[in-house]
Amino acid sequence: MRLKSTSFFNLRNLENSSLNYSKDIHICYGKNGQGKTSLLEGIYFNLTGKSFRTKSAKEIIKYSSQDFGVYSEYSDTVSEKSIAAALKNGKKSYFFNKKKINFDEFIGKCSVISFIPEDIDIISGTPGTRREFFDYEISQSNYDYYRSITEFEKVLKTRNKMLSEKNSKNDIFEIYNLKYMELAAKIILKRAEYVKNISILLNLNYRKLFDRECELKIVYSSFLGEIGKSGEEEILNSIKEEAKKHREREIYSGFSMFGPQKDDYIFMLREKDAKHYSSQGEKRSIVFSLKVAEIDMILKEKKENPIFLIDDISAYFDRERQLSVINYFKKRNIQTFITSTEELEIGNRLFFVEKGEIK
Repeated sequence: MRLKSTSFFNLRNLENSSLNYSKDIHICYGKNGQGKTSLLEGIYFNLTGKSFRTKSAKEIIKYSSQDFGVYSEYSDTVSEKSIAAALKNGKKSYFFNKKKINFDEFIGKCSVISFIPEDIDIISGTPGTRREFFDYEISQSNYDYYRSITEFEKVLKTRNKMLSEKNSKNDIFEIYNLKYMELAAKIILKRAEYVKNISILLNLNYRKLFDRECELKIVYSSFLGEIGKSGEEEILNSIKEEAKKHREREIYSGFSMFGPQKDDYIFMLREKDAKHYSSQGEKRSIVFSLKVAEIDMILKEKKENPIFLIDDISAYFDRERQLSVINYFKKRNIQTFITSTEELEIGNRLFFVEKGEIK
């Protein structure tokens, strides 16, 4: 897909503006604090309905304003379309081809990948950070997974409530319990499949871009242990066995003690856990390789390239590596938006951002 234009309204410190785009590389440069990152954030919010900088959407709105919105026109393999996301009185609204839709219909309409300094938390952060990241990335191209994870979270909440209220010895609990396990089996199977596929691509990209001698892989650490080639029914049976083991402890503690909400993803570089044994530079390179691998995953599932956003490229890569990265996206014909404190003499369109004004 390719963005053709975007209009911003009350986005952080940016002046209200409309931008037209070329088909490939865009460099947004200027000093720190001028609004470069806000530009990328606006595009990301427009296409995903969320920010890559904050969990509170209210923080996106310009100071002293009450509402905010972003509207884009784009083309995919089928036709030209429009998409918009807005926030008014604390409530989000989503639009596709100028028709209001629910978030369930909005997610996955457009594919976008962001690479920002905070992404190092995918490796250094908590298991919850990694689960959230992979859940969203899988959902971008697999709506069935999104439905499963959304429904699972609702069932988990109800199950925990019934356990905490000591209300687990009745037929209603057993209905929720079975649903809980069935959804867990679907989630685990899809996670295992996704990790198997992306781990191969991750290793290839890391070797090609950063170090040909290093072996890199992702290990899916399920609460069930090794999944192997197990199918959904086998996984469900294993979950049922796990449920029996934890039954008495759950009744005593009052919350769920097994399930995919306990899973983690481990990045192994040179057969060692990158979280504990890799340098900051290596972690950045691993994350970038992961994001590049996502391109191929989305291309495989949706038959189209995503849009790629890179914030503060000069903080990650030296000059030679910056040009190498930009040329990589150019050769792959991927529409890319990059922010930099320096003007890079490559790209079809340059944006200069100063005091919120985009030129």
